[in-house]
Amino acid sequence: MSGGFAPGTLVLVATPIGNLDDLSPRSIASMRDADLICCEDTRRTGRLLQHAGITGARLAVANVHTERDCIDRMLAVLGDGGIVAVVTDAGTPGISDPGEVLVRAAIEAGHEVAAVPGPAAVVVALVTSGLPTERFVFDGFLPRSGRERGERIGEVAVERRTTVLYEAPHRMGRTLADLAEACGSDRPVAIARELTKLHETTWRGTLGEAAGRPGADAPIGEHVIVIGGAPDAPVPDADAIAAAAATALAAGLTPRDAASSLAASLGIGRRVAYDAVLDARKRTSP
Repeated sequence: MSGGFAPGTLVLVATPIGNLDDLSPRSIASMRDADLICCEDTRRTGRLLQHAGITGARLAVANVHTERDCIDRMLAVLGDGGIVAVVTDAGTPGISDPGEVLVRAAIEAGHEVAAVPGPAAVVVALVTSGLPTERFVFDGFLPRSGRERGERIGEVAVERRTTVLYEAPHRMGRTLADLAEACGSDRPVAIARELTKLHETTWRGTLGEAAGRPGADAPIGEHVIVIGGAPDAPVPDADAIAAAAATALAAGLTPRDAASSLAASLGIGRRVAYDAVLDARKRTSP
């Protein structure tokens, strides 16, 4: 067994999210013993390997554009009884980073999949936020635009568990404004930047304060947004749901958009909202 893993195993190896001292001895051993390392960026991984004292590693690029192209090469190594390690630029593979496609392909081909645990920005930001951690939702990056973005933000608005999001620095201002509008300006939030690095910061306050503070669009550093859960609200009765459905249709919304609006604003299931919209449309049809 190489590095503690059986022959033909795919190993997801967590790497530092900033501070290179967070690279664990087991992560180093797993990369050193791998017959192939699938990585996002060979230059960045090359620097990490140099820091770990690893030389002669075989690298294959598996980023958001090439992950599927890497499957055949990965399976060939696994099929010969080799060990394949997967690393990303930072953190745990498969968490808003490449890795999921390779894992699924390895499993479907009958190979073992293991992981070397380690840093993950979602966990670091969550446990330092000061917000409830017993139950939480990780929602990754929000869609940049369109209907899907509005629907996802609507889901965050009614989510009663703590929600963790990732966001690029140049989109922070818009995202915070959208979240404040949907969730309410008084919803608590923590915003972490440059985690484990020299200039690590965590800002805590409300969404209204966050959206309006200077420097909301920080020029550097990946951000993690941790949002407090929605307060408990009374479940609307059937009459209230029917009235809201009729109002949404009268405003010119399509049934699908009307249902999404109802689900977000009333905190009800999408199926319940859609059925209410269809009933309202039947009542108003000639």
